Formats: sequence, C-alpha cells, structure tokens
Amino acid sequence: MPDPGTPGPGATGPAVPACAQQPLFDAVPDRARWRYKPRRASRLWHSKVIRAGVLITLLALCALVILALVREETGTTGFLVGLGLAVLPVPLLVAAFRWLDLVDPGPWRNLIFSFCWGAFAAALVAILANTFATQWIATNTADASNAHSLGATVIAPVVEETAKAAAVLLIFLFRRRDFTGIVDGVVIAGFTAIGFAFTENILYLGTAFDEDQTLGYSGLSSTTAATFFVRIVMSPFAHPVFTVLTGIGFGLAALAARRRQRIRRIALPVLGLLLSMVMHALWNGSASYLGPWGFLLVYAFVMIPAFVLLTWLAIWARQRELHTLAVTLPAYAAAGWLAPSEPQALSSMRARNTAKDFARRMHGPAAVHPVAEYQRFATALAFLRHRAAREAAGPDFTAREQELLHHMWQRKAVASPALTYAARVTGRVRVPPPHRDYEIPNPYRV
Repeated sequence: MPDPGTPGPGATGPAVPACAQQPLFDAVPDRARWRYKPRRASRLWHSKVIRAGVLITLLALCALVILALVREETGTTGFLVGLGLAVLPVPLLVAAFRWLDLVDPGPWRNLIFSFCWGAFAAALVAILANTFATQWIATNTADASNAHSLGATVIAPVVEETAKAAAVLLIFLFRRRDFTGIVDGVVIAGFTAIGFAFTENILYLGTAFDEDQTLGYSGLSSTTAATFFVRIVMSPFAHPVFTVLTGIGFGLAALAARRRQRIRRIALPVLGLLLSMVMHALWNGSASYLGPWGFLLVYAFVMIPAFVLLTWLAIWARQRELHTLAVTLPAYAAAGWLAPSEPQALSSMRARNTAKDFARRMHGPAAVHPVAEYQRFATALAFLRHRAAREAAGPDFTAREQELLHHMWQRKAVASPALTYAARVTGRVRVPPPHRDYEIPNPYRV
C-alpha cells in the first residue's frame, strides 16, 4: 500500500496531505472567500440580488415583447397551437444536454438563464433584425422577390448565431468558475439554442396553422403538418448543432485561459461562431435555393454527420471527465481521505446514482443531498489536482484543496458508506461485504 501523502496511480503534482483522525483544515480560507460553496449554503449579496433583479426584469420584458410579436403574427389560436407543438421536443433535448453535464453539473440558474436568453432576448433580436434586413433588401435591390431567401441565407445565420453566442459569452465572462471546459460550453450553448428554437417553432408552426385556417387545409396535406415534420421530427437538433460549435469554441478557450494562451482564448470562440454561421447558412440556403432534393442531400450528408460527430465529441468529453476522476482520486484514497473503493465508484455514473439511492433507502430523502454534494466536491477536487499536475499548482492550490477536503469531510459519514456499497453492488471493485452487525451511521437520527 502506498504511504499516506504519496500520489496514487496516474497522479502527479503537489503531494496529497495525509488524513489525520481529526483534520485541522488550517489552510481553509474564510467562508466569505470560499470558491466551492455548498449549494444550499450559498448566499447572494445585496449587489448580486440587484444584478439578478435587473437581468430577470430585462428578460421578462423581452419575453413580453417577443411573445406579443409572435401572437400578432400568428393570431391567438395559431399562437396556442404553435406553443403546444413547439414544446414537444423541449423536454427531450433538455434531458439530453443535462445528461452530458451530470459528471460535474453546473448550477441550474446558468441553464435557465441560457434557455431564457435564447427564447426571449436572442429571438427578439433575431426577429427585429431579420425583418429589417429583409425589408431593406426588398426595397434596395432589383429582385425584391429574392429578399426572403437572401435574408434567410445570409442575414439570419449571422444575426441569430451572434445573438445566441451572447449568452455563452456572458456566462464565460461572469460565471467563469462554472465554465471549465468543452462539456460546459456544449451544455450552455445547447440550452440557449433549445430556447431559441422553441420560440422560433411557435412562430413557424403558428403561422402555418393560421395559413391553413385561411385556406381551409387540414390533415397530413396541411402546411402545419409539413412544418411540424421538418422542424420537430426531422431537425429538432438543428439549432443546437449550430450553436454547440460556438460552445465548443468557448470551452476550448476556457482550457486555453488556464495556460495563459491569450490568442487562442480569443480566436477559438470566434472560429466556433464562424463555423456555426456557415453551418446555419448552408442549412437555410439548401431550403431556399436547392429545392427539396438539395435540402435532403444537405440533411443526409451534412447535418446528420455533424450531429453524430458533435454527439460523439460531447460524450467523449464526458467520459474523459470520468477518467480524470478514476486516475486522480486514488492519491486521496492512499492518503486516507477516501475509502479504497470510492475513486472507482465516483468515476461511474451508475455507481453514483446507486449511492444516492442507497442513502435514500437507509436515511430518507434528506440524505441524498449530502451524498450528491460529496460527489460534486470530489469531482471538483479531482479536476483541481488534474489542472495542478498539468499546468503547475497556483498560489491558492493548498487553500482550495483543503476547502474541498473540508466540505467532503463534513459529509463523509453518509457519503462514504453509500459509495462503498455502490462500488460493491455495481462491480466497480471487489469489496468484502460489511459484517452483518455493522450499522451505517445515520446523522439524521435524533
């Protein structure tokens, strides 16, 4: 067995401190300077409340304006029909992107902001700018009939992708602690695109239904059915695919920022944004200029491969995060901070879920939260050490490491037995079963 304080397999960087029977955590900063805060223990300062209130007010105003514009365009009945149809793919897409984020889940407030920004702010900017640009093209060019197609192919991709990218940029700048890599960029961009597509689908489906009502069409031959098939069935992932390219650029920029690569930190998001614009223009142009067969060719040979490739990249990045836990946390197990089976349990999503289920069965629903928090802090600890090993430890490494170990120690009585049990039942490692008289401590017992 390695001596306490020596790095485990695959671990390098600063030596791991040995775990005493009652650790002192003398390097933990004051509570006000904690970087890794327990979710239920965090408090918003007065200035943060004001900023949040201003942001919520602005998004609410954008929501009122964009929804009023859409209702005016579609009519009340068309708006309600469009709303009902547009909401169908949202839960599936939200669940898919949240699944990618489960290893190191970001706070819901970032995801809700991204969705609302896409649905209200970005959609409002897009509808106003696209309408103005289309009218300008129709008025100032010889071929007014081509204004809509030209606007959809040239103007819309630039305006819409820039408006959606603003949400990713805001979180990148003001929530840097939550934006650590490719997965975060993909998830934030994905939620923004889901929100934007949701509002856009209300407009297109509501307009189609209003048109069908005017012309007396119904059934499978109606414009509503065709629009639903193309936008909801065939390509619900179109906007996420475009904007995820921007998110990947920002994710790579977050990694480059740690290595002080300033040129890449600026160039990579710009490159991702340009690629998203090109993909968007190709998709819109195929529908406007290439006819049905050209549209299907672009769908089959560009959109589907791009969707598959980006899905693979996102899943690979997620698995890479789990691998980081598997090779980094054994050093803390060797030093006594973790049970021997915990690193492998923490690097398996199945084992993580099993641990939370076990805690719920043993101690009730309240025990799930400390286990989830323990997993979150252990993940942050692994990433912190991984960055220190690759890029040299920063001056605050010891304080941040002890801060995370302190949070984990407070939850160890519930989380460690649950993870040990999960490792055994999921087959991650072979752990002898506990003695039949052994009782797992219950901190909730009065």
